[in-house]
Amino acid sequence: MKRIACAVLLTLAVCTVLPAAARAGTPAEAAAALPRLEAAVAADPENLRAASAYRMAVIQAGEYDRCIAFFEKLVTDHPQAANAWLNFGFAYVDKIPAAGSITQVILANDALTRFSKSIEIRKSWLALFTRGNSYLYWPVIFGRAPLGVADLEEAVGIARREEKKRRVYARSFIALGDGYFKTEQLDKAKAVWQEGLTLFPGEPQLQARLARSGNAEELGTYINEQLDPNKRVDTDLLPLVEGE
Repeated sequence: MKRIACAVLLTLAVCTVLPAAARAGTPAEAAAALPRLEAAVAADPENLRAASAYRMAVIQAGEYDRCIAFFEKLVTDHPQAANAWLNFGFAYVDKIPAAGSITQVILANDALTRFSKSIEIRKSWLALFTRGNSYLYWPVIFGRAPLGVADLEEAVGIARREEKKRRVYARSFIALGDGYFKTEQLDKAKAVWQEGLTLFPGEPQLQARLARSGNAEELGTYINEQLDPNKRVDTDLLPLVEGE
C-alpha cells in the first residue's frame, strides 16, 4: 500500500533534486519573505515566475497549508487565471513529501484536479506536459498511462507547430515516448524519441532511451528509474519558463 501510494503521489517529474531556490536561506528567512512574494503573485496571478519563486520559499519555510490557502483565494478572485490554477496544483504536490501516505494520495488527486482546471481554461504546452507527465507516475494497474499519452500527444503537437523549437520542448517528446512504452507501443515510442532527437540533437535523455530501445527489459528498467516515485520532485517552473 505504501509503495502504491508513493507511486501515485509524486505527480510531476521535472528534476529529481530540490532546486537551489528552495535550499537558499533559512526557514525563518523564507517565511519572512512570504508576504512580499504573495503580494507579487496577487498582483499578477498569471506570472509563472513569481508564483514559482513563492512556492520555492514555501517549501523552505514548510508553510504548505498557507500556500494552498493562498492559491485557493487567488483562483477564487481570478477564476480564469490558468497559470494560477496550475500553480495551485503544484502547491498540493509541494506538500506531498510532508504528508502521511493516505493524505499523499488525496493531495495527488487534488493536484490533478487543479491541473485539469488550468487546461480547461487554456491548453498550454506547460499545463498539458505537466498533467500528462504526472499520469506516468501512477502504477500501470490504475490505467492512467493512456490519459498521459493523450495529454502528451497534444503537448508534442504544440511543440511541433511552434516555429521556435525551445529546448525544453524535448521533455514532451521524452515523456510521450515513455507513455507509449507504458502502453505497450514500443514502435511508436522509438519513433517519437527519434523525432525528438532530430529536433533536439544531442538531448541525452532521448539518446539514452534510443540506445536501450533494442532491449525492452533494459529500456523498461531505465524508464522506471527515471520515474522513480521515491525521488524528490522539483516543481520549480523557472527551467521550463526560461529555458531555451
